[in-house]
Amino acid sequence: MDDLRDKYLQAIAAADDEATLESLRLEAVGKKGEVSLKMRELGKMSPEQRQQVGPQLNALKEEINSALAAKKAALADAALDERLRGEWLDVTLPGRPRAQGTIHPVSQVMEEVTAIFSDMGFAVAEGPQVESDWYNFDALNIPSHHPARGEMDTFYMHRAPDDERPPHVLRTHTSPVQIRSMEAQGAPIRIICPGRVYRADYDQTHTPMFHQIEGLALDRDISMANLKWVLEEFFTAYFGTKVKTRFRASHFPFTEPSAEVDIQCSWVDGQLRIGEGDDWMEVLGSGMVHPKVLRAGGIDPDKWQGFAFGMGIDRIAMLKYGIPDLRAFFDSDLRWLRHYGFFALDRPTLHGGLNR
Repeated sequence: MDDLRDKYLQAIAAADDEATLESLRLEAVGKKGEVSLKMRELGKMSPEQRQQVGPQLNALKEEINSALAAKKAALADAALDERLRGEWLDVTLPGRPRAQGTIHPVSQVMEEVTAIFSDMGFAVAEGPQVESDWYNFDALNIPSHHPARGEMDTFYMHRAPDDERPPHVLRTHTSPVQIRSMEAQGAPIRIICPGRVYRADYDQTHTPMFHQIEGLALDRDISMANLKWVLEEFFTAYFGTKVKTRFRASHFPFTEPSAEVDIQCSWVDGQLRIGEGDDWMEVLGSGMVHPKVLRAGGIDPDKWQGFAFGMGIDRIAMLKYGIPDLRAFFDSDLRWLRHYGFFALDRPTLHGGLNR
């Protein structure tokens, strides 16, 4: 047994890889190994011999197994040390760049506008983009002969000839949301209605689908003076500078009186500057809500009155961020999106800042 012990302990100590170690294990303590064969011979011995030789063989087997385990652990440690020496990391190197998406200017401006009007007490209201003819036109006092109701300007959802349901359209403005909100909430009410709208038009400043936001405020004694204050406060916060407004008499079927609203601006070396100079730029339409519109929304015009306004989100985004062509908003050009996009986690707030 001393010869076996010396033989295998020396061979195990000299092994330089796990394959050699496994071969030695099979040779020594495997089913057909030398130690295993010696243990089978115990059956041929007398009880006195088994009592003497058995413990010695068990001790030899345990010693060889312990040596195998220790050598295997030592080989693993040596392999790990070698790997660590070869696979080192320079922690001073810059991190690997990750592609990050950006927020579209339309989404950014919609968040900015919502933050400003929310601070003034306006809630956000939404509605369907496919509207009935009644909500999109009739309830807003737009007569049947009005040009906006023609198929040259409006996308109609055509039905089968035997379909008796009223016609539906892709909404041409977010004003139907005002009617739905009046029906659902009544007065007083103070809401803004942002969303997609659709019109059959396409050029540098018009697209078939664009974004609009409208505002509505109803109470007992609201006037045009309140409208002017709200709009000037909005533009001042949105552009980050004091902005004066100018009201020009106009006509809209859903407001009476109606006014186009211009903002103060100037052109210096071909660059538009908002809030300074002697020029004016039209940006939105507004007015006092027409009594017929109030009645359509289920509100008594003898008790309640208020103002409404509407502007294009894409248009004011172009003015603020210097974007020359409206069509580029919808081209899905990654270069354009990276240039005009905004950080995803940089949410605009009045206290944290709107302008970047």
